[in-house]
Amino acid sequence: MRQTAKIRLRDVALLAAVLVLGAAISPSRGQAAAATRDDIVGQLSRFDTAPELDLAGLRQKTQERSKIRSRTEPPPDKRAPIVPELQSLPGFNVDIQFDPDTPIVRPQSYETLGRIADALVHATLLPYSFLIVGHIEANGKRESNVILSQRRADAIRDILVNTFKISVKRIQAIGLGEEQLLDPAHPTSAANQQVQILTVAKVSEQSEPPAGAPAAGAPPPAKKSARKR
Repeated sequence: MRQTAKIRLRDVALLAAVLVLGAAISPSRGQAAAATRDDIVGQLSRFDTAPELDLAGLRQKTQERSKIRSRTEPPPDKRAPIVPELQSLPGFNVDIQFDPDTPIVRPQSYETLGRIADALVHATLLPYSFLIVGHIEANGKRESNVILSQRRADAIRDILVNTFKISVKRIQAIGLGEEQLLDPAHPTSAANQQVQILTVAKVSEQSEPPAGAPAAGAPPPAKKSARKR
């Protein structure tokens, strides 16, 4: 009986060790079932019409709302979306890992950003421009959350532009803090820290003049004076 008990205890200990090891080597949140490039292309390409977005005005509006201290201000799960126009745009949510309370992207998320970059230069998406939207769960100070979410959205944009060479003209960024929760029913859920990539506009097509032809609006070339013999 004692030997059987020892075997069982040893089995329990072995199982516990396996579970701990599995947790240690398991991929970080959002990395296990990461979207492929084609998945991203499919979600971002369903573009119809572009809303009028004044990003500078929206940043100011978001910052001002985050400073409200009124007793009548509704709790996070009852607040109306601050930019409801974004909800009708094609896009997807992605987990990007940051160092705590900083805009520093952790190395394990660069692979995810690489897949996003590959999607953005796919022929299907080349005619479009995109918006990176940063969010934070409803913890801490609202005003600080808006600032951090903007810095994180800017950091992602900078990585896509500087590291993966996506045209800066095709990517903008805005941070909404906790003012437009992705999971309003659970304000402190980690899902509210996800980043959104949204298709916001179609890039204007500019026809290039054929080689040797003057560009539109360019003055005609000056006539060469005849040489005297």
